[in-house]
Amino acid sequence: MIRCIEFNHEPEYAQDFIDLPKRLYSKTENMENPQTTKQLLLGTHPLSKYFEMRKFVVYDDDKLVGRFALTFYPKDKTAYLGFYESIEEPDVAKSIFECAIKAAKQHKCSKVIGPVDASFWIKYRMKINKFDVRPYTDEPYNKDYYFDQFKANGFKVCEHYTSNQYKIAEYEYINKEYADMYDKFMKKGYEIRNLDMSRYDESISELYDLLTALYSDFPIYKDLSREDFLRTFADFKQIINPAMVKIGYKNGKMAGFFISVPNYSNLVYHPSLLNIGRILHLRRHPKGYVMLYMGVLPEHHGLGRALVYSIIQELNRNKLPSIGALARDGKVTQNYAADMIEDKYEYVLLERKIK
Repeated sequence: MIRCIEFNHEPEYAQDFIDLPKRLYSKTENMENPQTTKQLLLGTHPLSKYFEMRKFVVYDDDKLVGRFALTFYPKDKTAYLGFYESIEEPDVAKSIFECAIKAAKQHKCSKVIGPVDASFWIKYRMKINKFDVRPYTDEPYNKDYYFDQFKANGFKVCEHYTSNQYKIAEYEYINKEYADMYDKFMKKGYEIRNLDMSRYDESISELYDLLTALYSDFPIYKDLSREDFLRTFADFKQIINPAMVKIGYKNGKMAGFFISVPNYSNLVYHPSLLNIGRILHLRRHPKGYVMLYMGVLPEHHGLGRALVYSIIQELNRNKLPSIGALARDGKVTQNYAADMIEDKYEYVLLERKIK
């Protein structure tokens, strides 16, 4: 018999919730940070004060077969379904979604959107292709059958995203359009600087202002305070290469940014003495980069291509591939350096209306 059990802080259920990904994924595929998950389950994460989260574990008799969480925000009639994990069994998936819809109705929600692991700022979206390669850093990763499970239970795609796999450029490669744009902005008095680690906190605080201005129209976006933003992204300082974080300035004010990190795959989510050593090695000797965040204020239109050019130059010098991560359909970032794209990863957000 399949049972969905809601829990609060009961340690045995919380531990099953945290342990399930270890049973479903190989060591190289598991992209979940158990410490972050534990903080969210206990309500001690910096973002926990912004939402209510209901947590469930699912058993078939005594066998652990699934889990999920629903997140509710004040004055929001959408329930956000996240931390979804299930064995490849239709009856289990059906039970999970029936339980989730019932809980959403109790909160008088009009729809459910997922996958969203509690917050826009933590993890969201579902991977739907390219399961034959190891996940890259910050990739939302899941079992290849989850898409079918969601669709079979009344969910429809509401947003689509892509990540571009860029090939290694030949040293002499020059994108003339981007090079010309870079020169144009330099002549207009703009500066593109590497991140100054000696003023890291100041730069991240400035970045907060740009992100909140530029990302506020994204699906599922929620505001958070400057203090909580800084706490949430504090660990980035340990994994970035400042030469691959480019910031555009005009008259001393931040106008745009491009943030890349070495591709650590999932090492950063599973700290151990061995993995810490691997992370330190890859930070110094990366095998590729993941381009995570980019944004330019509207009044500085075109600066994005100048920032991309500065990143391309760094990649060319080091003969490294890169992934432009998780661009939403319709955004110009999907087509940057299109002549260098050799493959695409795809992701979706899904929605189910509640009658």
